[in-house]
Amino acid sequence: MLVISYNLRKHRAITELAALDERYSPDVLCLQECDTTDLAEEVGRLRLAHSTTGNRLGLALYFRPDRFTPRDIRAFALKKSLHDRVLRPAHERLLGARLIDLQHDREVIVASFHAAPLTALNSLRRHQIHSALGSLQLMGPHLPTLMVGDYNYPVFKDNLAEKVRDAGYELTLSDSRTYTRYKYFRGHFDFATSADFEIRRVETLPRGSSDHLPILIDAQYVGTHAEDEIDVVI
Repeated sequence: MLVISYNLRKHRAITELAALDERYSPDVLCLQECDTTDLAEEVGRLRLAHSTTGNRLGLALYFRPDRFTPRDIRAFALKKSLHDRVLRPAHERLLGARLIDLQHDREVIVASFHAAPLTALNSLRRHQIHSALGSLQLMGPHLPTLMVGDYNYPVFKDNLAEKVRDAGYELTLSDSRTYTRYKYFRGHFDFATSADFEIRRVETLPRGSSDHLPILIDAQYVGTHAEDEIDVVI
């Protein structure tokens, strides 16, 4: 299964999505900072599953209808930072989808996540991540789960990975940094958190018009042989 996660930087990179689908053929596309009033129902071979509605700049999830059938889609509000309380840019920071995988005849949870900005403490972001994973478990207990997005976590990632493992998940960084806008906050901001998946690779894709670089996650179910996956990336 191929999943792309992309923070569009206040919707600036929206015109790049069709080219990403054409080149990488993702099964799922998870977006952050998209204008939810200006989303196409279809992007290439992908179909819009749902987007957040409580704020204009939010989250969206697209899927390939020949691979998945949505069963349940929910947006979740997470603990607010001071930035959220004062400026109110977003309160729905998680969009989860319970999907039926037609290729493997099983269900899976895929989610787009956007943590609080750098003005918040890492402790708040850890709380948001923990709450997000708990919410996804309620959507589908014991289902394979993949949560991708902008974690806004530039430092002390080893500590975060340990906390995530304690909760029964694995945190996977991409092969190169995903954020380079500010001199002192460059690094890996966009991650994948998973359970019951083998993450074969997380690749940082070429820069577009966003300050974040998109990432491509290549995941397979635990116990699934690589030859059972037929995705091809050129």
